[in-house]
Amino acid sequence: MKRTSTGVISGCVVWILAFGVISTCILPVSIAIGGFTSASDYAINFTGKFICPDGTTPKSYSYATTTRDENGNEQPSTAYELHCVAANGEVLKSDPVGYSFLWIGIFVVIGLVLTGILAFVLAAPAGVLISKLLNRTKKQNVIENIELQ
Repeated sequence: MKRTSTGVISGCVVWILAFGVISTCILPVSIAIGGFTSASDYAINFTGKFICPDGTTPKSYSYATTTRDENGNEQPSTAYELHCVAANGEVLKSDPVGYSFLWIGIFVVIGLVLTGILAFVLAAPAGVLISKLLNRTKKQNVIENIELQ
């Protein structure tokens, strides 16, 4: 029974290691994709279903603004907001940040699910690779066993 419990624990450790290594690649990519696409009409319409009150239409609103670069100099930029527009054209709700966090969060969840699946698929090959590397270091060199006289 001890051999099985050790195998399960080591399998979980290998899965956690594989998850950590794979997530260092997948999660930044998913955050970048979510950030780049957060101003798209599809993102506005999708997140507007959750943020806007009933009876309003989500619309993208952009305006010119400035931001500071790494040296503290002002640079021109464009800002995006989600506006919830009523049928008469009145803006009932304005959301400059929440829709973007929701959209990027959706991509992060997709990245975590993808990472979990890949870690599950690659855990067995990673375990074999780790065991071969550990067994290679455990083998003693024959020269070390020879006593000098």
